[in-house]
Amino acid sequence: MNTKILMVSSAVFLVAMGILFSFFSQEIMIFLNGNVDSITLIFLQILGSLYLGFGILNWMARTNLIGGIYSKPLTIGNLAHFGISVIALLKIIFKTQTHVEILILLTITYAIFAICFGYVFMKNPGKLI
Repeated sequence: MNTKILMVSSAVFLVAMGILFSFFSQEIMIFLNGNVDSITLIFLQILGSLYLGFGILNWMARTNLIGGIYSKPLTIGNLAHFGISVIALLKIIFKTQTHVEILILLTITYAIFAICFGYVFMKNPGKLI
């Protein structure tokens, strides 16, 4: 598997999510439930900064040999993030009636990344192309 494509695509996805949550958190809250409270707003902005940081980390590591001894923590971190998020999204899909199409799209995206990082974690690293 070409891990450079995986790292670039995950970085782009995470940075996009980070920008959305950091700079458009109030608009997201209004769209999702119509209520804007300051505590949820600040948590969404903090979540956005986490997404940005993780996306930048993936971008900076895009040329590394992912899956090797030095990048194994990066692989495990991505696998944990995307895998645990899939479980959380699946739980909420079955409990909610609103915005299900957005949740399904996010779940599919997260599942693809989780499967890819799981594959990279299980296989020996190969040369980047």
